[in-house]
Amino acid sequence: MQFKHPRMAAVAVASLAILTVGLAGCSATKSSSSYTIKNNKVALSDSQIKKNLDTKIITTRQDSQKVATAKYKAAAESSKYTLNSPYVKVNPYGTSPLSALVTFKTSNDVKVTYTVVGKTDKTSISNTVKGGYTTSHQVPVVGLYADTTNTVKITATTKAGKTQTKTLKLKTGALPTYIKNATITTKNVDKSKMDIGKNKLTVINRTTKQPFAIDADGAVRWYDTNYSQHTIEQWSDGHIMILSKKNQNSDVYNDLIETDYLGRVYKEYGFANKTSSTDGGVETTVIHHDVVELPNHNFLATVSDGSKYKEDTLIEVSHKTGKIVKVIDLKKILPKSMWAKFKKGTDGKIDWLHNNAVDYDKNDKSIVLSSRNQDLIMKLDYKTDHIKWLYSGKKKSSWPKAYQKYVLTPTKGTITTGGQHGLYLLNNGGKNSANSEDFMLYDNNVNVTNGNKSTSGKYSQAVQYHVNAKKMTITSTWSYGKTLGKANFTSVIGYAEKEKNGNVLIDFGYKAGGQQSNIIEVTKSDKQVFNATMKNAASKAYAYRAYRVQFYNGAYSFDATK
Repeated sequence: MQFKHPRMAAVAVASLAILTVGLAGCSATKSSSSYTIKNNKVALSDSQIKKNLDTKIITTRQDSQKVATAKYKAAAESSKYTLNSPYVKVNPYGTSPLSALVTFKTSNDVKVTYTVVGKTDKTSISNTVKGGYTTSHQVPVVGLYADTTNTVKITATTKAGKTQTKTLKLKTGALPTYIKNATITTKNVDKSKMDIGKNKLTVINRTTKQPFAIDADGAVRWYDTNYSQHTIEQWSDGHIMILSKKNQNSDVYNDLIETDYLGRVYKEYGFANKTSSTDGGVETTVIHHDVVELPNHNFLATVSDGSKYKEDTLIEVSHKTGKIVKVIDLKKILPKSMWAKFKKGTDGKIDWLHNNAVDYDKNDKSIVLSSRNQDLIMKLDYKTDHIKWLYSGKKKSSWPKAYQKYVLTPTKGTITTGGQHGLYLLNNGGKNSANSEDFMLYDNNVNVTNGNKSTSGKYSQAVQYHVNAKKMTITSTWSYGKTLGKANFTSVIGYAEKEKNGNVLIDFGYKAGGQQSNIIEVTKSDKQVFNATMKNAASKAYAYRAYRVQFYNGAYSFDATK
C-alpha cells in the first residue's frame, strides 16, 4: 500500500524532561502503581499497563497450518512438478479463497511472472516473482475472481529472453454472505487516470467482518476469511498485519496476525485486557484504531490501558518477544483540564482523547497523532515523549501557559479539523526536513470539543497540510470534499491517501449515517476518476479506511521451505 507507508531524536536536556512530566498536570504525589490526584487513580504506571495488556507471541494459527506448510515444502522440493505440470493449490491456507500457490521446477534458470486475466480493460493483475533467475519456483498468485474459472498465465523467461507460458484454469467458490451482500457500484471511472498500474487493487479495510479488495470495476479480487477490526497495515517486507479474533461470535479483537495475501501466518501477537474494575474483569479489545511499523520492526499501536480512561495510550511491542518495551500515556503529557472532567460514555469509560491515528516520522524520530475527541493533531519526540507541536481550534491563549509555545499558528484560510481521522506523513524519510513537513488527514468536520462550529456537520473532506516548525505555522495546502456537501458528510471514520501519481483516494466511510461507504479517487485538479459506493455492508461493517495497494510489493517473497 501505500497503506500506512511503513511509517531516536537528539536527547533532550534534563530540564526539558522535567517539563514534560510537569505538563502532565499530575500531582507530584506518586505511589508505586499510579499518579494520584485528589485520591483518584487517573494514570497507571507503565508496569501496570504492561500487566493489564498481557502482550505475548502466540502460535495458534501457525500450529493449525503445520500440515499445509509441510505439504507445500515437499512440493517445492520435489522434481516431479514442472511448468507444464505444476503443483497448484487454490486457497492454500484456507483463509484467502481468491489466491493460489503454484510450484514447479525448470531445467534452466528462469524468471517467473504471472497474470490473472481480467474481465475488462486494465483489470488484469500481473506480478513478477521475487528471486530473479532460478530453477525452483513458488508462485504466490493473488487477484482471482470469485465463483469463476479464472485464466492465469505463468510465464518463464530465460536470461537470453526466451519465454515459455503455461495457462492455468483455476476455479474459485462464491463470496461469503457479508462480502456478497456488501454490493459495490462504480461511476466516473477513468482507468487511464487512476493509479492502478499492473497490480493495484483498492483494499476495503472494514470496521468489522472480512476485509476485501476490489479492482477498477468494483469486482472483488481478494478477501480474508478472518474477521478484522480497523487494522490492516502492510509491513516493509510485504506482509500484512490484521487485527482479528479466534471466535467470530466474540466482540473482542485481541489477535494481531502477521500474514500475507495467501493467508500464510508468520507471527501472532495476543493481548488481554481483563483488569478494569469498571467492566467486572470482562475482556475488551486492546488495540482500537491503528498500528505502525517502526524502523526496528517493532510495532507501535494505539491502545486502551485497562483503566477507566480509554483510547489515550500507545505501546511499542517487540517483534522478537511480543512484550511491551515502551508506553506513552497521553494523560501524562496533555493538560489535566482536557481529561479530568470529561464525562463517561455508555460503557462507563472516559473517552476524552480518542487517539485514532499514529505515524512515525523518520526525519526526526518523532510520532504524529490524531486525537478525535479533542479535534487535536500533534507531534511528539519519540524518545523523550516531549511535545514538538500541537494544532486544533483551541486558541493558543486558552492553553495552559506551559503549552503555548508548542501551539502552531494557522496561516490565513487554514482549515481547522474536527473529529479527524487517518493522519499520516507524506514523503516520510524523503527530501523534507523535520522542520518542513507535509501530511494528509481526513477531516470529518465535526466539532467535538475544539472544531469549527460554523462548518461542523456541513461536509467532510481530505486535507493536506504543511508545517513550518521553525516559524511554528501550519497551512492547509489542498482539500477536497467541501463541494460534495452534506451528502458526503461523515460523522465518524474515514481516510485519505495520496497516490504515487498525485491522485488522492478518499474514503467517506460513514456516509448516510453508515448506510453507505463512498470511495473516491480525485486528481490534482479535483477531477473524479473513480467513485465506488458500498451498500448493505452489515452491522458496523462499513469501510473504516480504503487503501490503494500493490498486490504484492517488491519486497515480498514466498518460500514454503522456510
